[in-house]
Amino acid sequence: MARMRIEPDDAPTARLSDGTLARVSPSGFVSGSELVVDGTPQSHVDLDDPTHLHFEYVARMGAVIDRLRMPGQPLTAVHLGAGALTLPRYVEATRPGSRQQVIELEPALWDLVRENLPLPRGASIRVRIGDARAGLARLPAGLTGAVDLLVSDVYSGAQTPAHLTTVEFYREAAALLAPDGVLLVNVSDGPGLAFARRQVATVREVLPEVIVLAEVQVLKGRRFGNLVVAASAAPLPVEWLPRLMAAGPHPAKVAQGSEIDEFVRGSRPAVDGDATPSPKPSASIFDR
Repeated sequence: MARMRIEPDDAPTARLSDGTLARVSPSGFVSGSELVVDGTPQSHVDLDDPTHLHFEYVARMGAVIDRLRMPGQPLTAVHLGAGALTLPRYVEATRPGSRQQVIELEPALWDLVRENLPLPRGASIRVRIGDARAGLARLPAGLTGAVDLLVSDVYSGAQTPAHLTTVEFYREAAALLAPDGVLLVNVSDGPGLAFARRQVATVREVLPEVIVLAEVQVLKGRRFGNLVVAASAAPLPVEWLPRLMAAGPHPAKVAQGSEIDEFVRGSRPAVDGDATPSPKPSASIFDR
């Protein structure tokens, strides 16, 4: 049976520009804290163990990140929409010396996170305030063609804004990538996966090497959930991922090659003139 989320009355909060409420409170299920925006869990952070990736889709992103370059080698990374900065903290912990840029739309949210979930001392993580797409053009020129990892995980409430789902957006983002740099995109969708299929087709229009990682029932389009899209101009390091995904805790799958061809069949890439935001899940999906 689902359990309702109960927030402590004294949990730190911030009012965002759209009127929604952001809150940082202790996780009721594991160690660490959760950032919740408008009732939607956005991030889980464990300050005592930043390698603890509680949300399954974030753990799948971490599995791809672990395969980039040599183990422990510093990365140059850009994060579009990082919530409580779970992945920047993970990269800092597992790849000391990494240089990271974060673009976050809401200054009040960043203030809430900075005050209650401070970053590790000495971490090279620069947070810039602004729209993710507009912020790409304001990043240091030296990042163009030099980024090892680009993460797009931008949500307004429980939806990804339409202007961050298009061919034009992904072209602007991909311009930052090194020749073998990797783009990771968090895509949420429900039964039928019409939005996710179109997103994969859109990403593949820009970066030809694409895989999708998701829990099996989500990938089959049987329930709402998160799919991780990984893409690059170069072949992706996937040799060990299927076995890792199948190990659980909930069996997951890596779709690649002909499976991606079938996944996107009949889906037209989204462009600026016809894009839509990601579908909004029902509130009950976040009950525990």
